[in-house]
Parts: sequence; structure tokens; C-alpha cells
Amino acid sequence: MKIYIVDSFANELFKGNQAGVVILEEKESFPSDEFMTNLAAELKHSETAFVKRKNHELFEIKYFTPAGEVDLCGHATISLFTVLREQNDIQTGNYWADTLAGKLKICVKDDMIWMDIGKAEPQYIFKPEEWSALYDAFGLPLASKGDSLQPKIMKAGLRDIILPVENIEILNGAKMDSQKVRLLSKKYDVIGVHMFCMSTIEGITAHCRNFAPLYSIEEEAATGTSNSGLTSYLKQYDLITENVVNTFIQGESMNKKSYIYTRINNEQIQVGGYARIALECQFA
Repeated sequence: MKIYIVDSFANELFKGNQAGVVILEEKESFPSDEFMTNLAAELKHSETAFVKRKNHELFEIKYFTPAGEVDLCGHATISLFTVLREQNDIQTGNYWADTLAGKLKICVKDDMIWMDIGKAEPQYIFKPEEWSALYDAFGLPLASKGDSLQPKIMKAGLRDIILPVENIEILNGAKMDSQKVRLLSKKYDVIGVHMFCMSTIEGITAHCRNFAPLYSIEEEAATGTSNSGLTSYLKQYDLITENVVNTFIQGESMNKKSYIYTRINNEQIQVGGYARIALECQFA
């Protein structure tokens, strides 16, 4: 097997969100879950994608965090199809990713990757009496929420709490209490919390931060699935329009600035981005 480290949702090295990518040889089977979890922990990135080609167009993919398997990971998918393209294993065109979240269409361009997420569905709308605990987990008063938006759980392959804050100063000042967020994640059966504020910069839709300590991810620099959920969330409030590319910035507080692109058409969401291969090695 070959191992790559890729900077995803960025078009320059050492930015974006790093993912591990493990390419299995034609005759190799997927290793055990324990092995894949241990390798993900050894690489120390939020997610590592293990991929095996099934036929010309279909790739089976498994995603592991240092704590275990997850159904889907946007930035790892962008990363692995970038590797396949750059290593000339595939050309530009359409492919399919067979994941635990279903079969997803992948469009490989010369410079970037687009992946279908499908519908993002609202799972739960938090009651006003529940709001304070959400903001308190980040050391924020309830007034940080602002007036017009409310916290919801959205599912775009994975379940996330979408947590609005009023401005970028509040967003950057949030300090997660890991224990509180782990307890909230267990209580509401979510991967973590995707916090955002609308942007005042022309051409930028929103600024975001993502926290998933239940899966050993204190903060993540780019999350395709979470921003897909956010895309549907914002469409519910008529803050974005169909067939227009949205741009989300994430990772600023980590000095890992990432650009995640989404678009929505008839509730169907695509997420796209650039990626750069940083390292390549052969497993012993």
C-alpha cells in the first residue's frame, strides 16, 4: 500500500486540512479496522481515507479517524481523488465513491474535485431552553447567537450541530470546553459542532470553525460534509441561492486557511475544492 499526505481545500502547501490517503494495490484487501484506526492515529490527521479500485469508474472507500471509522469525509475524498489524478490512475471525468454514506458521484476536473453529497436534511431544531448549553460549551454568552438564526442539527452524510454566532470576532474568540462538547455530541448523537458567522467580505459566504472532540478532533481546518449541511441550512433562510457557488473559509484560527466551495440545486448539494500532495511514502 502507498500512503500520501494531502493538503485539501487549499491550492498551496501547508494550508487547508491535511488528510491521509492510503491506496491499496489491486490484489490487496482492506486491512482490519484495528489496523486502519492505528494507522490513522499514527498519521495524526483528523481523517485517513483507504481506497480500493473496484472497476474503471468505482472506488470503495473507508474513512478512519484516530478514534475509529466514520461514514464519510469530504476533505479526505477531495484528497484521494486528487492523488489518483496526479498519479495518472484516473483522468478528468466522472467517477463513483462507494462509501458507508452511499454511492457518491465524483467529478474530477483539471484543477479541482467536485463531489455529490446529496440532500442535507434537518434533523433537529434546538429549543430556546437548550441554546445556552450550546454556547456555554464554547465560553460564549447566549447573546453571541444574534437574533435571526438558530441552532439546528443538519445531516449531510454526517450529523453536525450548526451553531450560528453574530460576527467573526465572536467566532475567533470561542474557546471549546472539550468535555462539554463531547457530552453534547453524545447527547444529540452528532459528530461535533460546526460554528459559523456570515461574512462581510465580498465573494465569501461565511467563516467557520469545526469541533469534534468525541472523535479526537479538537478543531478541524476544513470539513466538506459540515459545510454541505451549512449550505442547506442557509438555503432554508434564503441566505444563498441555487446554482451559485458558495465559498466558506475555515481554519483561519489554526493558520490553516481553507476554501470550501459548495453549490445547491433542487436540494442536491455538491462540495468542491483544490488539494496538493505534500508527502508520499511506501508502507513497510
